[in-house]
Amino acid sequence: MQKIQARTAIRGCYITFEGNPFLVPPEESLMIEEDGLIVMEAGRITHCRPYADLAPTLDSTIPVTHYPNSIISAGFIDTHVHYPQMPAIASWGQQLLPWLEEYIFPTEARFNDSAYAEAIASAFLDELLRNGTTTAAVYCTVHAQSVDAFFRQSEKRGTRMIAGKVLMDRNAPDNLRDTAKSGYDDSTALIQRWHNNGRQLYAITPRFAITSTPEQLEMAGDLLARHPDVFMQTHLAENMDEIKTVSSLFPETTSYLDVYAQAGLVGARSIFGHGIYLQETDFQHCHHAGCTLAHCPTSNLFLGSGLFRLFDATQPNRPVHVGLGTDIGAGTTLSMLGTMGEAYKVSLMAGGERLQAIQAFWLATAGAAQALKLDEKIGRIAPGMEADLCVMDPAATPILAQRTAHCQTVQDTLFPLIVLGDDRCIKATWVNGQPVYVRP
Repeated sequence: MQKIQARTAIRGCYITFEGNPFLVPPEESLMIEEDGLIVMEAGRITHCRPYADLAPTLDSTIPVTHYPNSIISAGFIDTHVHYPQMPAIASWGQQLLPWLEEYIFPTEARFNDSAYAEAIASAFLDELLRNGTTTAAVYCTVHAQSVDAFFRQSEKRGTRMIAGKVLMDRNAPDNLRDTAKSGYDDSTALIQRWHNNGRQLYAITPRFAITSTPEQLEMAGDLLARHPDVFMQTHLAENMDEIKTVSSLFPETTSYLDVYAQAGLVGARSIFGHGIYLQETDFQHCHHAGCTLAHCPTSNLFLGSGLFRLFDATQPNRPVHVGLGTDIGAGTTLSMLGTMGEAYKVSLMAGGERLQAIQAFWLATAGAAQALKLDEKIGRIAPGMEADLCVMDPAATPILAQRTAHCQTVQDTLFPLIVLGDDRCIKATWVNGQPVYVRP
């Protein structure tokens, strides 16, 4: 047999997706290799098959890291999170708009200090990796240096990240406002500096319609048209008071989504956070445009914003792309396992179907990658994919160990893992074919 030449390999039980569990029976969408070998070279997966098949072909000099009694998955993907808000997590007692004014704007104002931005970006990325998250769509602040700090730290770790400078030219404190022109110019320079620079990707980032004038939104749309391979991220229909304010600011539009559509911001690379209060016409629009809704259950519960109707969004006759978001700092955890568990509970309260564990893992891996148009790079374990992986321990805590000891199959283990799991369940995180976090 021809010997495989590679730098690294890991052995263990791995799971990956071969279909969309919202469109086919969930158990048919998941592939489980109970004793597999994943071989990696130059940051990509070159081979992944049963250990017994691949082991005889592996060069004896290649180190194999064995993870027994574990479940290996593609690294998690967080589709909506604010790295500058990490210092303000768990701030008490407000709904969205007063929460922004009392806690978030003062926190974000500190990011005019490049050293502070660098320190928080470093701590944030380390937390992501400790939670098994290897890609995220990240909001920075209005300060261009907050974006530079984030991408520098991501570059250092080799992670594939999406991020952008927040655009805000009204209804925000003086020290957090840009202008339509300065926001455009800063974003243009940041795109040139960072987009497709290694694994870094840029997102044009108007915070939401309340904090951008029509002129700024139109200029953001022009920027997106000039750079069609960048992303666009913003907030949509998160809170009833927010929706009323948007309606008063944009009386000529037919809906909140229409505000963005008229500015040219609704497209295949658009990521809309929340989308709680969307109508059927909005879902139809999102489906035809190919854009993504980021479901942020812990944030929506913490602020009392409402319940996202996941199964309305993903109806098979006109499915809308959906990913999961932690939405720190209104969100209460950077753990995608914990976020999956909360998404299950929200599905019960929102009515309709109950979210299954396989569907939750899809939303955090292959489904999110597909939504972000990155499914040829990340989200699955397959030859040619970038080697971003997380290794989960289903017995990480005494109560998990007790519960999962009764599971008969790997599939049975997934539900208690998302309901009882958190950062302690991440045994290791691999990025670009190298271990970047190992649980002590």
